Amino acid sequence: MLELKKQKPVGRERCILVGIINRDQDEEKSREYLEELRFLADTAGADTMHMFTQKLSKPDPRTFLGSGKMEDIKGYVDAENIDMVVFDDELTPSQLKNIEALMEVKVMDRTNLILDIFAARAQTSYARTQVELAQYQYLLPRLTRMWTHLERQKGGIGMRGPGETQIETDRRIIQQKIALLKKKMQKIDVQMSTQRSNRGKLSRVALVGYTNVGKSTLLNLLCKTDVLAENKLFATLDTTVRKINIDNLPLLMTDTVGFIRKLPTQLVESFKSTLDEVREADVLLHVVDISHPSFMDHIESVNQILQEIDSQDKPTIMVFNKIDAYTYEVPETEEGEEAIEAELAPEHYDLDHWKRTWMNSVGERAVFISAQDKNNIEELRRTLYRVAAEIHAARFPFNTFLY
Repeated sequence: MLELKKQKPVGRERCILVGIINRDQDEEKSREYLEELRFLADTAGADTMHMFTQKLSKPDPRTFLGSGKMEDIKGYVDAENIDMVVFDDELTPSQLKNIEALMEVKVMDRTNLILDIFAARAQTSYARTQVELAQYQYLLPRLTRMWTHLERQKGGIGMRGPGETQIETDRRIIQQKIALLKKKMQKIDVQMSTQRSNRGKLSRVALVGYTNVGKSTLLNLLCKTDVLAENKLFATLDTTVRKINIDNLPLLMTDTVGFIRKLPTQLVESFKSTLDEVREADVLLHVVDISHPSFMDHIESVNQILQEIDSQDKPTIMVFNKIDAYTYEVPETEEGEEAIEAELAPEHYDLDHWKRTWMNSVGERAVFISAQDKNNIEELRRTLYRVAAEIHAARFPFNTFLY
């Protein structure tokens, strides 16, 4: 458990994070997930005061964690005036109901927190519609927890059914909203498909990657645009398409929403049109934050989503970004001395060094850059040109480019 106390800024909530340790998620992995959840909470506007974990073979079907641990968490919530408890895994409707009754404060899970961030970040009508649909799909099976005050009513004549009636009424309203939003999304899908078909036969490049790896910064650098780029999770949700010319070879480059581990299934479905930009791309620029200690897990998470949308076999350039911020861990010595983490000076990091590492063999093509420092961007442009020119030559055999 990690103590993270700090002064509460005005308007920000105090929260605690809860996760489990099991066979599929050891203590180190659980800590990584909770650190990412802390970043999500910070993005949403909450300060993490404490992290709780428990070793379990599987979550408790009633309260996710064991009764003893839940009592410890309840004591901390009461003593430290906590506003919200956030669980790293998606809670079932019954778990959510039971935990809220025990904690008597707001309870959220990872899915709900991500949906909340998406709702706050959505700018266009298109993005807001996608998020609203995902929120209603998440809310529908969890309506019962909103009417617990009716459960205290006594039985008997004239006292049966009001809670169920209200729940059923709300359920019908939400189902109607979902149906309307799906129809609206179908119209949007047709519009987006028409827009894509009107772009002609230009080769399409899609920026994909984990959230907060620098995709928008790279788009701004390559296309000379001013798309919002912040050091926050899901800074941009709307698909951005820009034209770029590399040595007179015109391309269309698309910045897509960032992926994340345990991405809610509701979002994958509702952001279908956004992901269609990836499906129809000719080349993928898979951007990786090489300075993150779990960047290989991030690559695996992105590849898993690409596989889900049948885009894993597209020509892909692995773009290892943030080489200026990379740190490494010195292994233990034979004497058993503790490993230390050190940051190499820039002069120790020439590009030949990066190309000699095992990371250079990840995927068919790898380029090491710093979008922030504009380091090695020309090599990325040359690599993208070679890949796109091959596609262009196959598409227009009588109007080829040298590559």
